[in-house]
Amino acid sequence: MSDIPTILKRILERKHEEVAERSATKSLADLERQIKAQSSNSEMQPRGFTNVLAHSVAAGLPAVIAEVKKASPSKGVLRDPFHPAEIAQSYAKGGASCLSVLTDADFFQGHESYLQAAREACSLPVIRKDFLVDPYQVFEARAIAADCILLIVSALEDAQMKELNDLAIRLGMDVLIEVHDGDELERALRLDNPLVGINNRNLHTFDVTLDTTFELLNHIPSNKIVVTESGILSREDVAAMRAREVHSFLVGEAFMRAEDPGQKLKELFDS
Repeated sequence: MSDIPTILKRILERKHEEVAERSATKSLADLERQIKAQSSNSEMQPRGFTNVLAHSVAAGLPAVIAEVKKASPSKGVLRDPFHPAEIAQSYAKGGASCLSVLTDADFFQGHESYLQAAREACSLPVIRKDFLVDPYQVFEARAIAADCILLIVSALEDAQMKELNDLAIRLGMDVLIEVHDGDELERALRLDNPLVGINNRNLHTFDVTLDTTFELLNHIPSNKIVVTESGILSREDVAAMRAREVHSFLVGEAFMRAEDPGQKLKELFDS
């Protein structure tokens, strides 16, 4: 964990502060009560993120996790004006399997309300895209009706990762485990989890290469669903992945800069 990139280190330090600030306002017990109160509301029940991806792949379709993201630390604001509900509806119309919504405020200008608005606007399962370091955030994810959470291997020790993974599953959510290299993949595969995300962006240099996915594929059991993340910008990129039996994609910036994100999705992934 000593070689965590500087930007990620700053984000994680802020996340620990954020958990302390939020738990002072709304306790863990408050979140648990909120989750329990929502249990009878069918609209709040987990929508089966992994199952939806698997169903798309089984049908021979690309399983696209379309991202709702206002900004990034490296690129600044990607979309202004930014209307999560409209974006979600556009994605659903364009053929997305699932949504990814950034909820980090300080670095990505995200918010929990964006996830709630996007999820309410369509029937797609939604992953909370954030930097989770504490069980509080997992309870928080379920309280805002997230169907899945992201765990970033480079941000967590093995014991932390297992604790957060197991808690999410207990609360009914799925978990996407994100890796960047072979060492992280080896750690991720110790968890009994069907989803493995390969981020093609180097966190140290910010360079992006699809070779990251290609090089790790041979080390992943066939019963896993591989989600390739970052760098999918053209139909040729999609074809290259699908030729290697990678059929699940997480795409954000390519869509966020388009006037109609769902139409851009359709253009990129329609065969």
